[in-house]
Amino acid sequence: MTSALYPTRLPCGNRVLDLARTHVMGILNVTPDSFSDGGRFAQRDAALRHAESMIAAGATLIDVGGESTRPGAVPVSSDGELQRVASIVEAIHRELDVIISVDTSTPAVMLEAARLGAGLINDVRSLRREGALEAAASTGLPVCLMHMLGEPTDMQLDPHYEDLLTEVGVFLSDRMDECMAAGIDRDRIILDPGFGFAKTVDHNLSLFKHMHILHKLGRPLLVGVSRKSMIGKVLDRPVNERLYGGLALAAMAMIQGARILRVHDVPETVDVVRMIAAVESAK
Repeated sequence: MTSALYPTRLPCGNRVLDLARTHVMGILNVTPDSFSDGGRFAQRDAALRHAESMIAAGATLIDVGGESTRPGAVPVSSDGELQRVASIVEAIHRELDVIISVDTSTPAVMLEAARLGAGLINDVRSLRREGALEAAASTGLPVCLMHMLGEPTDMQLDPHYEDLLTEVGVFLSDRMDECMAAGIDRDRIILDPGFGFAKTVDHNLSLFKHMHILHKLGRPLLVGVSRKSMIGKVLDRPVNERLYGGLALAAMAMIQGARILRVHDVPETVDVVRMIAAVESAK
C-alpha cells in the first residue's frame, strides 16, 4: 500500500530489509526491569536461545534492548547498558542469520553495537541525547525515530496535546530534518508513532485509528504495541493476557501499511502477517 512512497530496499549493515512487505521484529529485552519480561533473557545463553526461537518462528529482525523504557523506568549508565548489550549483539551476529536492531539512546552503545554487527538503531528518544545524532550518523546504519515527550521517568504524568496527529507528525518531521542535517540520509529513516510513550489510552487509540495519516511523511512505519497498557486498560487484562488484543492491533497496523511490527509474541504475529499477506496477494 505504501511502498511507492519510498525505496523498498533498506541496507542494514551486511543485510537488506525488503520494505515491500511487513516484517516481524522480535523483542529481546536484556534488562532486569522491563515491564513484560524483565530478567528472563539477561544472560547471554538465554538471550541467544530466545533470539534463535524467534527467528525460527519467522522474525526477520531482533531488537536488543539494555535499558528499560517503561513508564517510571530508572535510567541505566552507559557502561551498564553496554555491558548488558554488547556480548549478546556479538553472539547473535556470529551465530544467527538475522538483522539486529539495537534499542538504545546511548551514543557509546550505538557505536559498539554497530561495530559488533547491529544493522539498525532504534531510539525511543529520536537521537536527542547528547552525541546520539553524531554517533548514529557515523555508523552509516538506518535509524528508527520514535515520538515521545519528556523521559520515561515523567512521560506519563500528564500528557497533553492540542492536536495529537499534527503534533506527532511535526515532531517526527522535525527529527527527520535534524537527522538529514547531520548526514543521515532520508532513505535510512524509519518512523515510530510511539504508542504508550507520553500518551493516554485515548491518545493511543486515536493515534492508532488515524495512523495512516503519518504516511504523508514518506517513510516506513514501525509499530510497537505488544502487551502494552493500552491493551490492558481497554480489555482489563494483565500483561500475560494481552496476546489477543495485541494480535488485533498487529492486524490493524499491517492493514494501515506498517512495515515493521515490534512484538513479544512472534509465532502468533507471524501467522497474522502471513494470513493477511495471502489475502492481499490473492487474485
